[in-house]
Amino acid sequence: MHLVIINGPNLNLLGRREPEVYGSTSFDDFFMILQQRYPSLKLSYFQSNHEGALIDHLHEVGFIADGIILNAGAYTHTSIALADAVSAIPAPVVEVHISNVHAREKFRHHSYLSAVCKGSIVGLGLEGYRLAVEWFFGRLVG
Repeated sequence: MHLVIINGPNLNLLGRREPEVYGSTSFDDFFMILQQRYPSLKLSYFQSNHEGALIDHLHEVGFIADGIILNAGAYTHTSIALADAVSAIPAPVVEVHISNVHAREKFRHHSYLSAVCKGSIVGLGLEGYRLAVEWFFGRLVG
C-alpha cells in the first residue's frame, strides 16, 4: 500500500512554529517515526507553500497512490481549486489538521475540503496523521 502525505503552507516550520499550538517535533522527525512504525507501507511525503504545487502533486499521485493524507493548512479555508483537485482524483483523501480548527478563529471553521474527503481528523496534534495511516491500513487488512 502506498500512502502519500501532503502538507501545505507553513507546515515546513513544524517544531519551530508556535510550539504551544503545533508542538515541538519537526514533521521530518515525525515522518521517520511513521516509517519505522509501518515498515510494510510505502509512505511518501510532500510539502509546499504554493497552492499550484499542491494541486500538481495531487494530480501526480492521485492516480497511483492508494490513499492521500492532506493537511492543506490555511488553503483548507480558501481554496476551491484544491477541493476540485481532490474531487478529480480516484485516490481517497483524509483531511488532517494538527490544531482544533473549530476552537480557533471563525474563518478556520469552514473547510472547502471536508465535503470531498473521506473524513477529517482535527485537533489531535501529529497523532492525527498516524490515525489517518491506521484508517488506511485497516482498509488494507480489514
